[in-house]
Amino acid sequence: MALEVEQLTEAVPGLYRYALSLSRDHHLAEDLVQDTVLRAFERRDSFRGESSPQTWMHRILHHRYVDLVRASGAAPTEPDTLADLVDERWADDAYSVDGEEVVLRAERDDELRDALSHLPVPYRSAVVLHDVEGWTAARIAEVHDTSLAAAKQRIRRGRMMLVDELAAHADRHAATKGVPMRCWAAREKVSEYLDDELAAAERSALELHLGECPTCPPLYAGLVGVRDGLGRLRDPDTVIPPELAQRLRALRTGL
Repeated sequence: MALEVEQLTEAVPGLYRYALSLSRDHHLAEDLVQDTVLRAFERRDSFRGESSPQTWMHRILHHRYVDLVRASGAAPTEPDTLADLVDERWADDAYSVDGEEVVLRAERDDELRDALSHLPVPYRSAVVLHDVEGWTAARIAEVHDTSLAAAKQRIRRGRMMLVDELAAHADRHAATKGVPMRCWAAREKVSEYLDDELAAAERSALELHLGECPTCPPLYAGLVGVRDGLGRLRDPDTVIPPELAQRLRALRTGL
């Protein structure tokens, strides 16, 4: 049961929302969706219809993102270890949070997305697919290639992790209270700032942030240093090795 091209393109909006919720990076989300659609197109003849095209493509994107996270070493804690800690914390009758503060922060999209980004990928994915996209636990189990019980557990633990992250959010960002613009929004635009590609309003907002934030200026200085260092690697007097020049001449002659 080969997929039609229309079926692949119909899944793109949902795939992009999912990729953006996982990565918080518009460029990476676009790359993930493009890669997923390309892989799905190349494998379309292997689609057997055991799940919907959307589910099948979400599974491709999920595993692709998991591979990228593993390769980058970005995961701060092993998922199972963190999940055990969350279960242990919530099993303690004395444990609680400021519920009003958590609800307040959950109503702010930027803070909710920031908290989501701290969840290990399997739990982040489960919560996003279930509570954002409205998928069933059974369908999530298909995407994650796991059992229904495991999918339900990931939803439960993911929600608890999210509450803990939102509760800790105030302490983590206390140093930046009152600073214009959120740190992630600023850091996402720094490269465009360096390349003078920001609109005037965005540029002014970023400069105000850098002037008051205690954590972003060193990161900005590091990016400037890296850019300048890379620029020095360009040698305008580079000489092509004779052997390479000979091969290129032979190739041009053959053309």
